[in-house]
Amino acid sequence: MPRAAHAQALIPHTLQLDAAKLEKQGLSLAQEAAQLAQFQQVELAMPRARLATQLAPKNDKVWLLLGGLQLQTKEFDSAIATLKKAQSLNPKNPDILFALGSVSFQQKNYQAAVDNYQAGLKLKPNDPEGLFDLGNAYYLLGRLPDAITQYNKAVSQDKKFWPAINNIGLINYEQGDTQAAIKQWQSAVTLDKQAAEPLLALAVALYTKGDASGELRLRQQGLTLGEAALRIDQRYANLDFLKENLWGQRLLSDTKKFLELPRIQAALQQRENSSTPRLQPTQ
Repeated sequence: MPRAAHAQALIPHTLQLDAAKLEKQGLSLAQEAAQLAQFQQVELAMPRARLATQLAPKNDKVWLLLGGLQLQTKEFDSAIATLKKAQSLNPKNPDILFALGSVSFQQKNYQAAVDNYQAGLKLKPNDPEGLFDLGNAYYLLGRLPDAITQYNKAVSQDKKFWPAINNIGLINYEQGDTQAAIKQWQSAVTLDKQAAEPLLALAVALYTKGDASGELRLRQQGLTLGEAALRIDQRYANLDFLKENLWGQRLLSDTKKFLELPRIQAALQQRENSSTPRLQPTQ
């Protein structure tokens, strides 16, 4: 009679993890998350970024990426905690300070935003986007000359940085200097013909000026440019969206009248119809 076999007990093995390999995987995931975020795929980017912080916990850029995504989804408290973690790992990274400034800005704490942007610019003084963001914070604090100074600095660092030129135009228009605003928006449109914001602002300014002076040519030019702007990006037909983009009361009031014009309404309707998929007839 054969003897019963005795099963050998499994000897537990300690799993040896390669820290360097894990960090490399974490950085790869972070890169994937960054690419997804570029295409506004934040929901897909977020879990990758979270996992990346676990695999590469000592990398400040990974934490900065996660904090930026949390800012996009308006998880402000989480974003601040994440960015502070990044800052503890690398206090000399100016992008972390710029991101903290953006959190304060979104929370409408503009003075705190100024403080963070200024701190970031001490580390990276010629950063066009940092200068622009600081200009925007000054703008919303009513410090208009300071805002213009920062916008001009941004343009001096990057001659093609049209958003700063555009925003100088916004200030000019609110101050009643329509001609100066028109020049700024013309410059911005020359730099980027697909930039809907300065194109619409220019359209409104030209039409309003033509309407006041009785110049048909200016009104026609304004209408044509307005149609072109709304073909590029119809979001600019939304006054709330314009307000978010720092358009002032005078320009918003003139834009409201402009958007109600029959020709602009027709252009919007045509655009809406063309973006609505047609049902295919059944066979």
